[in-house]
Amino acid sequence: MSEPGKTRFQIDLRRYLREQEEDRDLIRLICEIAEASKYIVNSIRTGDLGVAGTSNLYGEQQLALDVLADRILRKRLFHSGVVANIVSEETDDIIPVSPDCEGKFSVAYDPLDGSSLVDVNLAVGTIVSIYAGCNLFQSGRNQVAALYILYGPRTTLVYSTGRGVHEFAMNQLMEYTLVRENVRVAPSGSIYSPGGQRNLYSAGTESFVRQLEENGAKLRYSGGFVPDINQILMKGKGVFLYPHLQGQPEGKLRLLYELNPMAFLMEQAGGAASTGRVPILDLVPTKIDDRAPVFIGCREDVARAESLVAAQG
Repeated sequence: MSEPGKTRFQIDLRRYLREQEEDRDLIRLICEIAEASKYIVNSIRTGDLGVAGTSNLYGEQQLALDVLADRILRKRLFHSGVVANIVSEETDDIIPVSPDCEGKFSVAYDPLDGSSLVDVNLAVGTIVSIYAGCNLFQSGRNQVAALYILYGPRTTLVYSTGRGVHEFAMNQLMEYTLVRENVRVAPSGSIYSPGGQRNLYSAGTESFVRQLEENGAKLRYSGGFVPDINQILMKGKGVFLYPHLQGQPEGKLRLLYELNPMAFLMEQAGGAASTGRVPILDLVPTKIDDRAPVFIGCREDVARAESLVAAQG
């Protein structure tokens, strides 16, 4: 029962997780990440938009905001008391937090996905993948939770622990309160978000995009993975792709930090996520910088992409 004068959609994140009878330590971990996001929001609003003078594992120039967001999250995770290992897109190795794996979690995260969009005031986000124990190199199906935080006109947190997808929004007191429960996507949609250079698409991918266009699908691509996936989930329709390209057969997006958590969320909402040949969540990473092509969104759209890639490459 709701408290007098308190609607269900005023319930804060911690209380909601408790009502769902989630594991106590998992609640603590999710709430620590939510708390870290408040400081990241402030950093985005007021922080240095310049470069940090360093590069990450992938040879990409790190922005000052990337480094700051990573430090904020890392500090919260270290002091949570429930984390065994962490790995970030901004680090070049897994960082041990505790030698004790029992009852603890390992976390892979992208602290500020799309950070290069901040200086032109476009939406960016944080993406997080959570596993039980110490092992990060396992199938994405074994995630105990996945979430992202979108820093846009509103700041929202979308999570799943394997029991549906739920959206929370940051209010004026910087608290996350429930907005939507059990977010679902339709079997097929009318939005497509195509990443990568189209002149480098394979024949199968090109046929897929052409079919979408012929069927009247609208192109909606921001250049940010978090806002584009959020659009599909919240509108309940659409497909995002960053496929295999000529000379780049593994695509661009990273399995640990980006694809696994988003695939987990999309499947929990009734959608699908595939490399074009196999489900993203069936992949087992062998190193922290593994990448994969991706078609993610409405189930029937993803199945059509798989069919065309299988037939044409």
